[in-house]
Amino acid sequence: MNLLRASKSLTEMIVKRLESRSNQREILARSSEFSSLPVGTNRYRAALYFGDETVNLYQARQWYEPFRELARTVPFVIIARKPASALALRKECDLPIFFAKTISDVESLVNSQQLDAVFYVNQNILNFQMMRFNEPAHIFVSHGESEKAYMWSNQLKAYDYVFSAGNAARERLQEHLTRFEATERTRLIGRPQIDVVYETPVNLKPGLPTVLYAPTWEGDRPSMSYGTVASHGVSLISSLIQDGGYNVIFRPHPRSGIADSKYLQALNEIKSMMVTAAELGRASYYYDESPHWGWQWASADLCISDISAAAYDFMATSKPLVIAMPANDSATISDSPALLRVPSLAAADCVRAPRIIRELLSNSNNSYGDLVAHYFGDTTSGASMKRFIDCSLEIIEQIKSTKK
Repeated sequence: MNLLRASKSLTEMIVKRLESRSNQREILARSSEFSSLPVGTNRYRAALYFGDETVNLYQARQWYEPFRELARTVPFVIIARKPASALALRKECDLPIFFAKTISDVESLVNSQQLDAVFYVNQNILNFQMMRFNEPAHIFVSHGESEKAYMWSNQLKAYDYVFSAGNAARERLQEHLTRFEATERTRLIGRPQIDVVYETPVNLKPGLPTVLYAPTWEGDRPSMSYGTVASHGVSLISSLIQDGGYNVIFRPHPRSGIADSKYLQALNEIKSMMVTAAELGRASYYYDESPHWGWQWASADLCISDISAAAYDFMATSKPLVIAMPANDSATISDSPALLRVPSLAAADCVRAPRIIRELLSNSNNSYGDLVAHYFGDTTSGASMKRFIDCSLEIIEQIKSTKK
């Protein structure tokens, strides 16, 4: 068994190397698209640094539109360190992409441009190669608001600023992150993604309420095992299909199933059930593998999610939300205002999910206006996007002034 596993790992490594070389050759053939460094007033002043593989591109994808808005005011570039990610970014996003294979490539960009701010969406170890440069402000924007322990990682201390959604995030950092001045180092920007309009890829059956089930992945360690696909998913989707009174959108986390075969098996079972149910035509059942996370908020009437950013994104809509609680007792759970207020769903309760949902949708007193304000601040149309742009430009101008 060990020999078979080792052989499989070696094969995967060889395939990845061959793919990487092929991608690098393609980038070289299209070098003008990936190595251009403007001069004069067109020099880049802000950047997104993405050092990760394509499997984590979802983390950058949700920031395309906010960065496009910022690029209306200051020249902006995306720095990609992996060839496959650079090609995918070029295909998906119309912002300039600079492929930096080596740290020397990064240095060439920094030395020739006027970078005042660099944004980061994750904690990839390659971030620290960029953060060795002192002049730009290094800003962590994350890829979502949540109560995962990831949100108060000690790594946040490495950044000059942390862009947080609202007071709840600042309080979380004050409580959990020692020797960190949260008030000084955080900027509260809301969630600019709620101000973006995405195209809806599916037509849902009219006249039926729509339930969104958006679980997170299984995690790579016990303390981060918030995912509920294996514990809740099959029973939950089965009960909703048997009821027949709801359209269902199932949106698994892009990393789902990569670390746990049982998780992957549950995903496949859910997909099979939904495909079969959709053929009957009683309701719409959509296994969502679309590239964008955002259109689901407008389409769904209620969301069931795990302790994850997906839950908090939906909470910003003020629509009914249910938190599926992790079955693994090792998962780190804090007594946050949201988890104390929002209804929860245990694995054993999934068979009763249709009735629970019906009661929540019929209850006019299930708004979380004060909770939304605590987590996101002002969520009126355009408010979050404006705060993100204003905070970004303020820092960019401050850095520019120190260089004179």
